[in-house]
Amino acid sequence: MKLNGTSIIGGARALAGERKFRAFNPVADRALEPDYFSATPEDVERAARLAAAAFENYAHVSVQRRRDFLHDLAARLEQAGPAIVERANWETALPVPRLQSELGRTCFQLRLYADLAAEGAWLDARIDHADPQRQPVPKPDVRSMLRPLGPVAVFGASNFPLAYSVAGGDTASALAAGNPVIVKAHPAHPGTSELVGLTVQQAVKHAGLPEGVFSLLFDGGTEIGTALVSHPLVKAVGFTGSRRGGRALMDLAAARPEPIPVYAEMGSVNPVFILPEAMEQRGGEIAAGLHASVTLGVGQFCTNPGLVFTLSGAATDRFLLRLAALIAHTAPGPMLTPGICRNYGLGVARLAQTGGVSALARGETGPTGCSGGAALFRATAHSFAADNSLMEEVFGPATVAIECGSREELLAAARSLEGQLTASVHGTEADLAAHRELLAILETKAGRLVFNGFPTGVEVCPAMVHGGPYPATSDGRSTSVGGRALARFARPVAYQNFPDAALPDELKESNPLGLWRLVDGRLAQPATTAG
Repeated sequence: MKLNGTSIIGGARALAGERKFRAFNPVADRALEPDYFSATPEDVERAARLAAAAFENYAHVSVQRRRDFLHDLAARLEQAGPAIVERANWETALPVPRLQSELGRTCFQLRLYADLAAEGAWLDARIDHADPQRQPVPKPDVRSMLRPLGPVAVFGASNFPLAYSVAGGDTASALAAGNPVIVKAHPAHPGTSELVGLTVQQAVKHAGLPEGVFSLLFDGGTEIGTALVSHPLVKAVGFTGSRRGGRALMDLAAARPEPIPVYAEMGSVNPVFILPEAMEQRGGEIAAGLHASVTLGVGQFCTNPGLVFTLSGAATDRFLLRLAALIAHTAPGPMLTPGICRNYGLGVARLAQTGGVSALARGETGPTGCSGGAALFRATAHSFAADNSLMEEVFGPATVAIECGSREELLAAARSLEGQLTASVHGTEADLAAHRELLAILETKAGRLVFNGFPTGVEVCPAMVHGGPYPATSDGRSTSVGGRALARFARPVAYQNFPDAALPDELKESNPLGLWRLVDGRLAQPATTAG
């Protein structure tokens, strides 16, 4: 597939506009060809109208056909994988093995969400039969299920050019739930986005679906994203990025004449709590694991552990010495973009200048303006309580160890935390028994609790929760990974006293799709055919 740098509007390509930009290779420190042309307001209008027209058909496409479409898309991405991975490596400096793994995850997500959509439990189908004899008034027949919202705008993420971008989790879950998607590509990896976008376009055509099921818009700035979220035909937004960016989209969507939901993942410091017995018994092992988690991918994960809480003592001192030695000997790595690297440097400098914070170790400085070195800082619980800036995410391979002088200080620190994607606890059974209150607090603070492990790495499975209370996400009741991801882009609809023939198959009395349903308040198993 040849790159030409123009947006994909349904089954066609947009004309080249006046505004243009290029991708940047962080290792070679140079711009990459070709030029990418920012979409125009007219492109947004056309994409939105095509998506709205497609929704009338796609929302009612059979679950089997939708599943076949997404499975075919996954197979096509695997076939195009070598070219996609090569371009992504040029644009992001992420290692080829990491990108191959990410492509595998992307395809797995597509298949998982397709299968979950076809299986149908996510629809939460409910049937309450009529009771005409009920007194004092007859009871009507009421049936309900989740139905898709309409065209969804998805914003590609900088740090996951595949798994959270054009065909990533938000796109996969929105398509699986029956919604057309308009993707605003991230300007850091437009070539990768174009290759994936062309693959999606081919899959849409092969499936015989309306062309407006998918469009891809390029923009080097924020104008097109703003126009997309503001468009009255767009009904929901998926976003992974900074708090500033997510908050701007939330405010924009709320200010519309018809406000729409924004599902924004906006970062997290992912606190790690190391309890006394675990620290005494395996502090060195925990230090090695924490170091690997902090520096994985040059720290460019939304689940990077940015705060570590410990109780003061000799075991903690040994732990910090070990962790500092590992950090100091960590080689720098190329970061995704010059802007991300610059912001990381500013964040590290801010920590170094914060009162009550001391630098324990700084990794080496890299050879280019896109290289990021690891950093470890130390502060007391008192300093943490006095300065809210220590809760701010520093996107990169840095972490801050917070030493607490007592169990009470540890609990107070946990209570003061903002909403997080994750919270991790290292402990023994005795530690857990002695710190039950800590676990109860963390349950209110994070979407995923990790025991004796580290938060980097999000398993794609039906039970996963990748979300959390604000400001980790815009809506802590949702998740961008796992089976519940589909429900973000749907709403409940009830059908009262409808004749059976007019009901969706999911709600018909005969249950032709064989779904698990809640019937008259009891979970009903689908009927099986003997023999």
